[in-house]
Amino acid sequence: MSTDLVALGQDLRVAFARYHERSQRRRRRRLATALIAGLVASAFSAAAIASGIGDDLLLDPTEWSILGGGSVDEGRGGFVHAERISDGTHSTFLVEHDASLPPYKAFLLHEQTLAAAEASSLVPVHVESGDLCTPSALARAEIVALSTLRAQFPPGAPADATTNAIGSSLQAAFAGAPCRGLEYAGEQARLVYAGVQPASTLMPGVRR
Repeated sequence: MSTDLVALGQDLRVAFARYHERSQRRRRRRLATALIAGLVASAFSAAAIASGIGDDLLLDPTEWSILGGGSVDEGRGGFVHAERISDGTHSTFLVEHDASLPPYKAFLLHEQTLAAAEASSLVPVHVESGDLCTPSALARAEIVALSTLRAQFPPGAPADATTNAIGSSLQAAFAGAPCRGLEYAGEQARLVYAGVQPASTLMPGVRR
């Protein structure tokens, strides 16, 4: 899912890192317990490999203590629960090999990985309401998000600077029938608009 991380409860943050094989980029996203926070783009430290993820998700053992993890879809998606050594806060890191997948299948992989991580989380996490977004609903959400971006921000606006506006527009557009995946759709649109990932990652028929 606010440009600042929101401290709620035990200050749990769920961090997402979706691995794109074509660009060789690794990106980290953080969710607070109640709402999504802004995207944090950074390279992972090569000091350590998180248990269960292999070479894809690297965590510095001087900063993180691994609490557990798992994988889905024969390793295509994976996650690690970790505790920050400095303050004891919990985070969950996800990695998804989705570069070869059509946009909607990439979304399904994300939701499958997310559900597995949520189910094994040691503390409560934010879960979107509604049924899983259909392809048409996901495309509509991306269109709404891109329309908002074009109306309010210049091309290339940083993804973390547009989170609040996109979240509000999607909540309004889907107020009568929310679905799980609106946060994903909003992020996809923000990343494409920011130039972080190509427009081909959007649903078919959705223009940048």
